Amino acid sequence: MRDNVITLKPDDTMNDVRRILRDNKISGIPVVDDDRLVGIVTIDDFIICLLEDGGINEKIENRMTKNVVTVYSDDPIVQVVCKFDRDGYGRFPVIDRDTKKLVGIITKGNIIEGLLKKLEIDYHEEEIHRYRASHIFEDVISDNSTLILKYRIKGGDFKKAGEQTSKIRKNLLRLGFLPETIRRVAIAAFEAEMNIVIYTPEGELVAKIQPDKITVNAIDSGPGISDVKQAMRQGYSTAPDWVRELGFGAGMGLPNIKNYSDEMKIKSKVGNGTNLQFIVYKEGKSSK
Repeated sequence: MRDNVITLKPDDTMNDVRRILRDNKISGIPVVDDDRLVGIVTIDDFIICLLEDGGINEKIENRMTKNVVTVYSDDPIVQVVCKFDRDGYGRFPVIDRDTKKLVGIITKGNIIEGLLKKLEIDYHEEEIHRYRASHIFEDVISDNSTLILKYRIKGGDFKKAGEQTSKIRKNLLRLGFLPETIRRVAIAAFEAEMNIVIYTPEGELVAKIQPDKITVNAIDSGPGISDVKQAMRQGYSTAPDWVRELGFGAGMGLPNIKNYSDEMKIKSKVGNGTNLQFIVYKEGKSSK
């Protein structure tokens, strides 16, 4: 919002409105009494008053809109955007929720400008992160450097399913891995994360990142896999019906992991959980 708001008082005249509209190139002016919003006067109100004899000298309180639609300063910006779309206004006065006093005004242009600035800031910050991360292996003096990232996963939490894979993907992007390499890791890691969410009480993804390859271990404390060979068959699934209704558990998880990785191993013991490992090489060992 803009907090340097030009305002008028109820006993000002429409002539004052003309002067402010002309000098400041704006289309609406809040009307306040003791810092409290009592109305708003717009360029439309001014045009109408010009068509009437003596209208230019009339007090604003007789011309202003008194039932003003406002927003609060602590409202989420997405809520304000929806309000613009629903009500069709060009601006909203911004009110402090506690004091009820006018603290600013917001237009669609303010929102666009603010979002562009935020995107620019985020872009530059991300570029800095990428530069720093992409030089990790170059800056560390060793014969063989390894970066290990661990991510905890809570079983049954479908609202957060995929978040940890997204973090791995973002880190690989910052480290400068090729898009195709990142895509393959992300697909395989997502399938592994979903298996933990669907079938186990908890687990973790451990990404071991080296200059030439990414090794991911999906470790869980679930029931284990009684027949790994059968579990690798496309379409085979032990997911309950309610999971299938959510769109998961179609029996493609393990086959997809195998398909999108260069190497894959599964160690599982019934009652003790599973340790699934897959490797994706930076240059790729296959044409997947």
